[in-house]
Amino acid sequence: MIDRRILLASAASLAALFSFNWLRGTPARAAEKFEVEKTDAEWRKQPTPQQYEILRQEGTERPGSSPLLKEHRKGIFACAGCDNPLFASETKYESGTGWPSFWKPLDNAVGERKDRTLGMVRTEIHCRRCGGHLGHVFDDGPKPTGLRYCMDGFAMVFKPTSPSAS
Repeated sequence: MIDRRILLASAASLAALFSFNWLRGTPARAAEKFEVEKTDAEWRKQPTPQQYEILRQEGTERPGSSPLLKEHRKGIFACAGCDNPLFASETKYESGTGWPSFWKPLDNAVGERKDRTLGMVRTEIHCRRCGGHLGHVFDDGPKPTGLRYCMDGFAMVFKPTSPSAS
């Protein structure tokens, strides 16, 4: 006869195994093709280790750690992996989250995919050109879009608008 403790322990073990697989998610870039493609060794040489972790391994920086969080000059935020222009400074706003936030990307700048990690479904944002992970988009942003593109600042570089010659 099966002991009730063994039955409960077995059921709990199976539930943990299934939930672990659900939390883990799936590889995001497995079958996608991008304009800029490099080997893993080539990607490791270009950005800093922190940029590599975010762009290629879908990591996340600590809140408040990016210098771009306090960047308020006019210019363009571009991908740190391939220099693709992503966001105009006019769409940046202070969301209070600890990450640079924007209400709209530039046209044809980013791509989206479902992110099922951490036991939830979110919309992951990546660079359209190289596939580098940038962050996530949420529907709690300001007008006119109502969207909050919550980006990892270390996944981007800032290019200030040069003063025009008069």
